[in-house]
Amino acid sequence: EHTKTYQSMYDHQLALDMSKKQGLGLAEMMVKQLRRPDSTEPGTAEAVADAVPLAFDPQQRVPRARQMPAPDSLASGTQVQPGAAAPRDWQPASREDFVRALWPHAQRTAQALGTRPEALVAQAALETGWGRNMIRTADGQNSFNLFGIKADTQWQGERAVSETVEFRDGLMRRERAAFRAYPSLADSFADYADFLKSRPRYREALQAGGDAPSFVRALSQAGYATDPGYADKIGEIMNSKPLRELAPAVREDAGEPTS
Repeated sequence: EHTKTYQSMYDHQLALDMSKKQGLGLAEMMVKQLRRPDSTEPGTAEAVADAVPLAFDPQQRVPRARQMPAPDSLASGTQVQPGAAAPRDWQPASREDFVRALWPHAQRTAQALGTRPEALVAQAALETGWGRNMIRTADGQNSFNLFGIKADTQWQGERAVSETVEFRDGLMRRERAAFRAYPSLADSFADYADFLKSRPRYREALQAGGDAPSFVRALSQAGYATDPGYADKIGEIMNSKPLRELAPAVREDAGEPTS
């Protein structure tokens, strides 16, 4: 069975820490991230380092893998009005900006997939560290790859090459891989929906209805990520204070019912 890697344990911790803490500085947040390749072609990544043990020190700061460096200050983030197109250099200034920028797309995509928008926003937050660790293209533009989908041989769109870490036989291996790059957040969500719908193994996830935890759990069980705690981590973000408090406010701004 083909496998998909997932956002690094450091990025997992980052996303969860950002869910629980206020005022977390970007310098303290920079962490190495794992990117999940498209499972349809796991062999395209080129290994660049030997395997390292699974254990890690959560206090250790590890440089992020990037094509181009991201801005050094949270104040450099770009605010996007809900429903508006994000510029190619988009980087959210806060968790609230991240949620507000993604929410309209998550709401439409969740309707198409039969799940809840909170699940999609939480998954994207986990994958990207609330938008602070987006993969960038060779010219430094945002790839808008919110869900870590790899560019296989069938992908005809733009690509962004980034260092990634995959779990194989319990070991982390650093590799370089090509990932799908999109013109916009909307395109990233649309491709994510197509990705799930076109693969029979995600059928159970798509049949979970509005039960977001079941949707996420079924994704994990179908092999979306190799991390056995992937669904739990997304669940923690869904139940975190930022998303619990922001989601009703964003719904109200969008004219959606809040309950």
